[in-house]
Amino acid sequence: MATWTCIQNCGACCHLDPQDRPDLEDYLTKTELDLYLSMVGENGWCINFDHATRQCRIYENRPRFCRVEAHVFQDMFGIEEDDLNDFAIQCCSEQIEAVYGDRSFEQIRFEQAIGF
Repeated sequence: MATWTCIQNCGACCHLDPQDRPDLEDYLTKTELDLYLSMVGENGWCINFDHATRQCRIYENRPRFCRVEAHVFQDMFGIEEDDLNDFAIQCCSEQIEAVYGDRSFEQIRFEQAIGF
């Protein structure tokens, strides 16, 4: 069974282009939506994403919507804890494919990391 894990030096989730996520208002509060939109920088990338290191500059203090945690996904998407693993794998896989491509180095590393 595949087990979700975040891979280092990816950052696909840091591509925040609102055009790619038309349903933001469905799962973010008004305050979170304002914060989210304020974080969108050049070419749709988060202003806190360091392209040189491919890491988040505010990782320890990142907003709730940037966290893959059971209670966050339950609240935002109605995903039960038992379903979080599969849902997170699907979300990451789709996001990595959209940002880097389906056979990208990042996609291959993600599949290897989760045991796919």
